[in-house]
Amino acid sequence: MKQRQVQKDQKSVRDLKIGEKGIICCLTDPDMSLKLLEMGCIPGEEVKLNSRAPLGDPITIIVNDYTLSLRLDEAATIKLKA
Repeated sequence: MKQRQVQKDQKSVRDLKIGEKGIICCLTDPDMSLKLLEMGCIPGEEVKLNSRAPLGDPITIIVNDYTLSLRLDEAATIKLKA
């Protein structure tokens, strides 16, 4: 039970502010993990929030010198190290 609480409170890429960086800890959605891994969202890599669309969704992130566009629900599955 406590592990679920920690995971729920853990910061994700979705929570970053523009220009803020974080280190990828893990990916929480098994169905989306392969897609994100192929795009370079690998645990241990630094990620930076680059921009948000006018209504907030999608966002663009920079990871491995690539700029990726993600929906907020996808970004929420990329958890960051505390």
